[in-house]
Amino acid sequence: MCRNIRPLFNFEPPATEEEIRAAALQYVRKVSGTRSPSGKNIACFERAVDDIAAITRQLVESLETTAPPKNKEVEAAKARARNLRRFGS
Repeated sequence: MCRNIRPLFNFEPPATEEEIRAAALQYVRKVSGTRSPSGKNIACFERAVDDIAAITRQLVESLETTAPPKNKEVEAAKARARNLRRFGS
């Protein structure tokens, strides 16, 4: 599950709200051990995703670096090349 969480800091363009929410959702799924909560737990599950997304946005916006921003397209191409070497065609 969590292997799908992507780095979100120091990218151009910056991480979108959708990317941040997707990372928060993956985190909550991993920690709770469930992909889809039962009826009683839906509200607290969604609240946790919202809270983690908000704090993640705060973290990403407050981090500083002297490194130039990475390009999402270039990083995605590198990941595809790594996967091709690792898993073949």
